[in-house]
Amino acid sequence: MINKLIVLAVFIAASFAFTTYEPTINPTVETPVEVSVIETTEPTAEEKINLLYEEFASVNADMPSQISFTYALTGYKKLKGENKIENELLTIVDFSLPSTEKRMWILNMENNTILYHTYVSHGQNTGGNMATEFSNTPNSLQSSLGFYVTAETYYGRNGLSLFIDGQEKEFNSKARERYVVIHGADYAKEESIKRLGRLGRSYGCPAVPSEVAIDLINTIKGKSALFIYHTNSEYIAKSSYLNNPAV
Repeated sequence: MINKLIVLAVFIAASFAFTTYEPTINPTVETPVEVSVIETTEPTAEEKINLLYEEFASVNADMPSQISFTYALTGYKKLKGENKIENELLTIVDFSLPSTEKRMWILNMENNTILYHTYVSHGQNTGGNMATEFSNTPNSLQSSLGFYVTAETYYGRNGLSLFIDGQEKEFNSKARERYVVIHGADYAKEESIKRLGRLGRSYGCPAVPSEVAIDLINTIKGKSALFIYHTNSEYIAKSSYLNNPAV
């Protein structure tokens, strides 16, 4: 019996000696972290203009149409890029509107405010209440479309007047030669609308009401931008300022 117990003990000891111990390992599994990358894209030129229009509209009740504003800003940026602008104002004249409506706006581009919103006359041979015909030809008595840069003032038969230099060869380059200037006129007042059913007409000048003319002229003189707009398809198709915008 004793011998059997000794043999059993030896067997158990041998079993422990040849058993391999493998510790339990709980490896840490790393879960990949997804990093969200928000892609930001630079707004297009058109989007920037739309945002600016909304900023103006948020603080100004009487706005030019968005299309005339868009065209005006397109050319304004090009004039700025050409270093032709020193006075940070943009005047928009919308001759697609009847003369019975206030169709001149003067925008302060530094603080997004509208300084003036007033009446403006077109040329005798440009149309009656509606402007329809435009020319760059001397003695045509017609208005000229496009972009201008305001220049110096002088005193003429219409009092204080402002030279505007046309920037587009085909459409308004002869403005100074033709004495197409901004000046005050009694026929550009609301009283003319009541009497004639429209404003009186000029020899091609964008004439403004005489009571605001002096302050208006002194505000925009000295290399600010002026844009005279119309839906005229020839101008829109050929204007170098609308079709070759600044980058």
